Amino acid sequence: MRSSPQQAPLPLRFLVGLCVALAPWFANVQTLPGNPLVGRQLAERWCASCHLVSPLPVGPVGDGAKPFQSIADRPSTTPLSLRAFWQTPHGQMPDLHISRREGDDLIGFILSLRRL
Repeated sequence: MRSSPQQAPLPLRFLVGLCVALAPWFANVQTLPGNPLVGRQLAERWCASCHLVSPLPVGPVGDGAKPFQSIADRPSTTPLSLRAFWQTPHGQMPDLHISRREGDDLIGFILSLRRL
């Protein structure tokens, strides 16, 4: 005898509902370039003296540099726009000579902060 979806046990219905709810997040993570975990480590080492790199403050940061969260939440922020930004000289931002792999890792981390 087959059971209908309405008769499925509560834990199974919860699990299916959770998978459906998290699907957009998983889709976003899977399309990110690089390794966001490595990107976070790079950001904490190279960027945290000027930028707030984590959604939660962990220490003092410099003036004027935008928090990574606000950069991530901009609709115009894409992997291409971040690569172009790093390759263009700007006033106070140092030239870090970021490799393609490091750039992809940083991009993956920054875009992982984006709120859906």
